[in-house]
Amino acid sequence: MKETRPWGFYRTIEETDEYKVKYIYVSPGKRLSLQKHEHRAETWAIIHGRPIVTVDDSTFTMRERESVSIEKGQLHRIEAPADDYVEFIEVQTGTYFGEDDIVRVEDDYGRE
Repeated sequence: MKETRPWGFYRTIEETDEYKVKYIYVSPGKRLSLQKHEHRAETWAIIHGRPIVTVDDSTFTMRERESVSIEKGQLHRIEAPADDYVEFIEVQTGTYFGEDDIVRVEDDYGRE
């Protein structure tokens, strides 16, 4: 099932009590909120594009076939460059995977 967001969309591939896997598409020039989670860690594996990734105080560009791990409580964000889209797989591990476990610190779309 496709879940549309202001930055693109995602599909949940699989969900169990121990993990959740999503396919995520970020439209050109869009970015997710700067956020953190209290109950889960995430690993992002880049499929397409050269996203700009922020983890805590570090900002860097990733490439296809690279991955990054984000621990519980770490601030993070992913952004597509203006001229290309980004596709990645997100693997969540932890104790709770609900969308309400998003603590937004900064958001381009006015969401809290």
